Amino acid sequence: MRWKLLRRRLSVSAPRVIVRSHLPWPLRWAVAAVVLGFSGALALWAFETGKDLAGLEGDAKQELAQLRVEVQGLRAERDRAQSIANAADGLLKAERATQERLAQDLRVAQSRQQSLEADLGFFQRLLPVTAGQALQLRALHAESPAPGQTRYQMLVMQSGKSPSEFTGRYDILLDGLLAGQPWRMSLPGGAQPLTIRQYARVEGLIDHPPGVVLKTVQARVIDAQGAVRATETLRLP
Repeated sequence: MRWKLLRRRLSVSAPRVIVRSHLPWPLRWAVAAVVLGFSGALALWAFETGKDLAGLEGDAKQELAQLRVEVQGLRAERDRAQSIANAADGLLKAERATQERLAQDLRVAQSRQQSLEADLGFFQRLLPVTAGQALQLRALHAESPAPGQTRYQMLVMQSGKSPSEFTGRYDILLDGLLAGQPWRMSLPGGAQPLTIRQYARVEGLIDHPPGVVLKTVQARVIDAQGAVRATETLRLP
């Protein structure tokens, strides 16, 4: 009987045997935690030691400090550039306003200059005063702004420092050709009133047939008694 039991245990069909440890589970976890912590500490020590040996720690700190300095410099440059841009924009606006004001002043000055040049051109055509002649016609000028029209200008003057007032009339005579025939015309409505003390600028526009070819323009000043006091004749080309 015993032999059969012993043979059954030693044969293949013998039941399985499990070897169990008698170490408690909490102690196992504690041992595992200690092993893992030691491994992590060892790995960290190896990493730090490797950085120190390779010199990476110092280079990284130095490079970081340099980058911070460069960033501060770039910020300062940006602030200066922004300040310069703002100042330039203000100067540009002020310059534009000044240019507009100067352009307006220039237009006003040009308008005044044209007016003064017109007056100067008129007075530059004045002839010297003839001695002994109290009333004079000077700077007679005529032009045709449009067919059938003649514009005239002249200056009537009295010589002397304090001449007495003159009251009379003036007349304009136009001579020329119309269809090949002699043609003459005076102011429409006759001689016009004229009153001066020192000088008077006289101008006007005469309408006449468009086909007239003017040859001469004559101005006359007549006093209150009907006597001709001064004449001036302009010959046209």
